[in-house]
Amino acid sequence: MISLLIVWITTAISLLIVSKLPIGVNMDSFSKALKASIIFGILNTLLKPVLVFLTIPLTIVTLGLSLLIINAMIFGITSVLVEGFRLKYGLWSAILGSVFLSLTNNTVLKILSITGWS
Repeated sequence: MISLLIVWITTAISLLIVSKLPIGVNMDSFSKALKASIIFGILNTLLKPVLVFLTIPLTIVTLGLSLLIINAMIFGITSVLVEGFRLKYGLWSAILGSVFLSLTNNTVLKILSITGWS
């Protein structure tokens, strides 16, 4: 349970960091980031496996590049569901936001695991 809480807060912090980059991702507050991280996690758990399964042929043909679009779709759906989380440039902001969120989240979680926090 503690590790789930750490991942939730880490994702919210990562969303705030990504919103400070000039890529068109806007987040109003930390509470909105917490809400977005919950919804993002739920969508990743429930929707992403279905989308990945349905696009296996496309994933093979594009050598995995379609997974980037799936991640951007989930990022975009999260922005639609959370008031105060906006994508200024639409699909481009979703693609860049999902890439930078993944990089930021992995970096922060790696630092936490090295320091013994997770």
